[in-house]
Amino acid sequence: MADRLKLAVSAALILAGLAAFYVYSSQPTWARAVMVLAGLAAAVGAAWTSRQAREFRSFTRDSIDEAKKVAWPDRKESLQTTAAVFGFVVAMAIFLWIVDKLLEWGLYDVILGWRRQ
Repeated sequence: MADRLKLAVSAALILAGLAAFYVYSSQPTWARAVMVLAGLAAAVGAAWTSRQAREFRSFTRDSIDEAKKVAWPDRKESLQTTAAVFGFVVAMAIFLWIVDKLLEWGLYDVILGWRRQ
């Protein structure tokens, strides 16, 4: 129940910051932006100790630990893979251009008999 109350207070603080932005429309924009940021900071502070926030922090730590275990490719392997991808893209572009021209010739010149000027 306490966690729900913390999250409700957080939501109320966010809404209060946004409401202050519009209620004090006669104030300078920088002051209104500070009001919104203060509401967001207060909301984060209120929700920081909730169960959901603890689970999120634990998930984040676990994700960082797993990312450290990944075997990242070295520079040579990255360049070779990039070159292979670019080569394949160029080959496919040429292939599709040839197919397009053959279909254009077959449709317009052979089937329909239209002559392009």
